[in-house]
Amino acid sequence: MTTTLPTADLAAPARRTAATAGRRRRKRHSTPLTIAMLAVLAYFLLPLLWLLVASTKSTQDLFNTFGLWFSHAPQLAANIRATFAQDDGVFVRWLLNTVMYAGVSSVGAALLAAAGGYGFAKFRFRGDRAAFNLVVGAVMVPATALAIPTYLLFAKAGLVNTPWAVILPSLVNPFGLYLMRVYAEDAVPDSILEAARIDGAGETRIFFRIVLRLLGPGLVTVLLFTLVATWNNYFLPLIMLNNPNLYPVTVGLSSWAAQAQNGGAGSSSDMLALVVTGSLLSIVPLVVAFLMLQRYWQSGLASGGVKQ
Repeated sequence: MTTTLPTADLAAPARRTAATAGRRRRKRHSTPLTIAMLAVLAYFLLPLLWLLVASTKSTQDLFNTFGLWFSHAPQLAANIRATFAQDDGVFVRWLLNTVMYAGVSSVGAALLAAAGGYGFAKFRFRGDRAAFNLVVGAVMVPATALAIPTYLLFAKAGLVNTPWAVILPSLVNPFGLYLMRVYAEDAVPDSILEAARIDGAGETRIFFRIVLRLLGPGLVTVLLFTLVATWNNYFLPLIMLNNPNLYPVTVGLSSWAAQAQNGGAGSSSDMLALVVTGSLLSIVPLVVAFLMLQRYWQSGLASGGVKQ
């Protein structure tokens, strides 16, 4: 008489073996790699921690207390109120200027990069390779090297000391164009373009109704890069603008810091604390923008790199 074991009993040893192997894989770790990652984490987070802690201190406490811990009398709320009230609330104007410069520049640069990248990826014309190689070469040119020629050009055009002097140079993003060209190669199928053309859609309609949706993750990537670069830009507004009402936050806070060091007119004993608090407030919009856009960024950023 033959005895047949239940199927579940036969599969139980295999399941236990697989579970044991899975636990061993999960427990496997590299101590040097963990230390390296902790060092990188500290490198990025310690400056933010110092900024948060320093924003709660007076100027005197900034020099008399430990930098990475709070003082006995935190005054973050008082520092924020003083920052917004200083010089008749000019910090609010600087923030609005920065939002305008960064917002217009990032949206415009993303659209131009998407159009250029899509054109290089899906159209063939005489000199396309040479033109794209020129774009790749422009990625290697530092923006500071072009600041003085850009100033001379804008001075001839009468655009110095206007918002356009900051916005127009920020619209040119060679790296963004390169990124969008690589992404559009596979993210935009030729079959969809041909089907749209057969249905009678023009190239402009195809780009705005179809291509931009397919390029969404890459578009958001370029937008975020340009937003951060323009928001943190200091040298270009410094040489282009001389009206304090047009300053972005970077140049405005720098002028406050100069007043605190030189003891100029309008400076106060707590000016340095206001500079630190203003620096903390200036990064809040960037954090909010990233949190709002990251779901579009993460949803399909790698889709363009996989061939169907």
